[in-house]
Amino acid sequence: MNGLIQDEFGRQAAPMASAPAFTEARGLTNLLAALGAPPLGRILDVACGPGIVAEAIAPYASKVVGVDATPEMAAQAEARLHKAGFTNAFFRIAQAEHLPFGPAEFDAAVTRLSFHHFPNLPAILAEIRRVLRPTGRLVVADVVTSPDPEKAALHNTLEQLRDPTHVRMLTRPELLSTLRIGGFAPRSEQSWEQKRSFAEWSKIVAAPERMCPLRQIMLALARAGQDAGIQLHETEGDLQFTHTWLLVVAELVPAADM
Repeated sequence: MNGLIQDEFGRQAAPMASAPAFTEARGLTNLLAALGAPPLGRILDVACGPGIVAEAIAPYASKVVGVDATPEMAAQAEARLHKAGFTNAFFRIAQAEHLPFGPAEFDAAVTRLSFHHFPNLPAILAEIRRVLRPTGRLVVADVVTSPDPEKAALHNTLEQLRDPTHVRMLTRPELLSTLRIGGFAPRSEQSWEQKRSFAEWSKIVAAPERMCPLRQIMLALARAGQDAGIQLHETEGDLQFTHTWLLVVAELVPAADM
């Protein structure tokens, strides 16, 4: 799986760095607000990608450390923060299951659009717990899927056909339950919708050999009235759909209370 992730995201690194869906101000503003009032201290960005989140946090933190499994993503992040003039941001190539840090090094951790790529969320949450201070918080932002099992299965299948590193988008209750089982107490949450088009969504993965047949599948679904729980529909020659985001702020549960 690691080789597949590095191959897939190595190719996606450059288009993701400028993709409107990732740089949209609303999501970044929501995530930054969830971290609390500045100064923010030491922040860990798990699966940092091309550094978009780190760049938003850096002005308000004493230090931002991004971790990503893909060298191309870490290189994009370093270049982004260097170009922006930040000297308090650092990036490491590492697996989220094996964070290269000591216990209690960070005041907070963030991770965006990563949960649906992680095959072993309990292991990753255990690592985040380990590197957070006892008063630390975790901010998770990801797209969630429909509570209807059939629609959720179809939605995840489409995502897997687009990107073979996709594991599964969770429903809202599943995401909250995963955090609780992992030793985090959700304290607040926020949800919003993001309109997407097939054209921009497919451009990010840069794999026309997959996207051309996938477009035909999704077009047939839309014309048959199957919306896959994402409001999939055809408009003016393109396919449109809506992603539902969930942002959760969670606090560490003391080990004695788990």
